[in-house]
Amino acid sequence: MAATVETRMNRPDYILLALTGVLVIIGLQWVYSSSFVLAVMEYNDVTYFVVRQGVSAIIGLALLIACMNIDYHRWRRLSPLLMLGALVLMAILLIPGVGTSKYGATRWISLGPLPPIQPTEFVKLFLVVYVSAWLAARKDKVKQFSSGLVPFTILVVLVSTLVMIQPDMGTTIVIVLTAVTLFFLAGADVKHLLLIGSSGAGLGVALISGAGYRFGRWESFINPWDDPAGKGFHIIQLLIALGSGGLTGLGPGASRQKFFYVPGSHTDGIFAIIGEELGFVGGVILILLFAFLTYRGFKVVHTAGDEYGRLLAAGIICTVAFQALINIGGITRSIPMTGIPLPLISYGGSSLVATMASIGILLNVSRHCLTRSAGGRRSADGAVN
Repeated sequence: MAATVETRMNRPDYILLALTGVLVIIGLQWVYSSSFVLAVMEYNDVTYFVVRQGVSAIIGLALLIACMNIDYHRWRRLSPLLMLGALVLMAILLIPGVGTSKYGATRWISLGPLPPIQPTEFVKLFLVVYVSAWLAARKDKVKQFSSGLVPFTILVVLVSTLVMIQPDMGTTIVIVLTAVTLFFLAGADVKHLLLIGSSGAGLGVALISGAGYRFGRWESFINPWDDPAGKGFHIIQLLIALGSGGLTGLGPGASRQKFFYVPGSHTDGIFAIIGEELGFVGGVILILLFAFLTYRGFKVVHTAGDEYGRLLAAGIICTVAFQALINIGGITRSIPMTGIPLPLISYGGSSLVATMASIGILLNVSRHCLTRSAGGRRSADGAVN
């Protein structure tokens, strides 16, 4: 008798969960290693940053467990409210006195004595939830110009503009890449995708040319040694850190570049410190962990119970993968620097909490997997393999 396909509750993908836990633990270790010098100098407390990251990890774990046990279809019903909330959060940042500015960017909302919140980290998740629901409901209309491409473009441009105003080009790139990937997976017309790609490339050139610091990053990417004490200082110090690590590294805690040579050594530049302390081998292992996490995420996409689950899972894992790719690519001078944290690793409570909550939703999608049975009989229960 022919096999049938059915959807049923299953155990979550424990391998995906374990990978997340390993990356969070690695992150805590190297947040401490890369930040204790700065913590002593600025706060006279060697554990200042790692304690706060640990608290964020606990909050993130609670949200991961909660989201893992909440039926992901509920997020579909809440998607319009979440999208509205995302736009409101972005608009609040524009109110004078509300948004907190650091390093020339206004990306945080301060809540009294509590750590500042970075709304864009949650906006990425809310956008994925909404776009996945919107595309799943449109089906054949996705291929049409007026009911597919136009409203999709308006939404992505609106969110991207609010992020760029901060300014935050790295997050904008992640948002656009993830949204366009979902548009492609939903069955968009190839001509529309080519139009988006060419328009995005042209806009990117205009944005780089129109802002001095962005053009400076491009120049430092092309040849940082033209201005080693200025525009090229950041990337040169990152490369020195990676080179100092050699094959097996200087050893945990032994980095020299974290002594105020690598800017953001515990945030955007943490991969360089890991490479210096664990060497080429350690850096490759970390990249492989992210690659395996991405693979497990797409296993969930492949077995998702419906179109919404497939798109939601794809959006979540693409957000993590693109962010890791952009961060590591910038650190290794494979692509220009954009200033974006390494997910689950870099210091930053909002990033860690939002990423762990996202993976919780992904784990719930893995519980509603497709299974095959012969003659209408269910197969044995088991996790996604």
